[in-house]
Amino acid sequence: MSEVYAVRRERVRERCAGAGGAAALVSRPANVRYLAGAAPHGAVLLIGGDEDVLLCGRPPGEQPGDGRPDEALRTQLLSAPGADPAVAGAGLAAAQGVDALAVEEHHLTVARHRALGSVAPGLRLTDLGTAVEQLRYVKDEEEISCLRIGAEIADQALGELLESILVGRTERHLALELERRLVDHGADGPAFATSVGTGPNSGKGGHRPSDRRVEEGDFLSVCLGASYRGYRSEIGRTFVIGTSPADWQIELYDLVFAAQRAGREALVPGAACRDVDHAARHVLDSAGYADGLPPLTGHGVGLEIDEDPQLAPAAMGKLDACVPVTVEPGVHLPGRGGVRIDDTLVVRPEADGGPELLTITTKELLAL
Repeated sequence: MSEVYAVRRERVRERCAGAGGAAALVSRPANVRYLAGAAPHGAVLLIGGDEDVLLCGRPPGEQPGDGRPDEALRTQLLSAPGADPAVAGAGLAAAQGVDALAVEEHHLTVARHRALGSVAPGLRLTDLGTAVEQLRYVKDEEEISCLRIGAEIADQALGELLESILVGRTERHLALELERRLVDHGADGPAFATSVGTGPNSGKGGHRPSDRRVEEGDFLSVCLGASYRGYRSEIGRTFVIGTSPADWQIELYDLVFAAQRAGREALVPGAACRDVDHAARHVLDSAGYADGLPPLTGHGVGLEIDEDPQLAPAAMGKLDACVPVTVEPGVHLPGRGGVRIDDTLVVRPEADGGPELLTITTKELLAL
């Protein structure tokens, strides 16, 4: 991996040189990890000058999910308690004779940006923009392998939960159990806060688990993901509790399933992001559910759970091969509940079999 990180950092250097900068200070945690292999809390990466340096307030690896830094990097620990690694990085760049430093203005606060200028007043600060995010857009096979393992872990955790007794347990209890199972199966931790919704709470995007208990006849919707070596997967499923589903539940489930399938089938290299969204959204719109639909039907995943591309009506850009995305349409009926079906897939050309499905838990409407 050391060679991979070196190539990534070289591409950032080329971006800096093209923009007239001599060095870059990367501060967004996911970007630091992408370029350095590790991102302890608050760490920054200085690229350029005499050498590339990872500056951090504590040693990498002390916390789960930190990652392991590239062995070719020099790691500099700050001795002063509470010292800002970004400020230290600007000072180091100035000491190395760098005259222009590209920073991630979209990540730095105004106060932090001012602090960089004050520690090195002769240093010209420029904007690196989203150069690193653009490099992260298309994943290599090592990254996709991490996503695949994370998806397998999430599938395992969900499958085990479905084999247990659910009636009478609270949403909060089920969410905590799922997160424990993720770690038991080798995840760094949950990729995001696990969502469990029952009855009238089912089908809500981003629902925060409550103390409502699972009852017979409920829809139960679950959305979870595993973080593995920093890469985050996502899966969402909806089930019926205890009895055969009611007619309205079958009808709603079949509709969302059709929308999700349409979105998955639209995932081809070169497809416009808005067209993928339209494919899924049109199925729900045509059935009279245009009002109240979520603002997007999917998004990119990687070192962050919500990355580009965005699958939304006004989304710009097109999909590339080896871009992992979610497809996650849903419908929620206030007071009754709803359905969400969510998969993580990798865009692949038709010659390679089309989109690769990473989350494989059945999408059949099960009565648990």
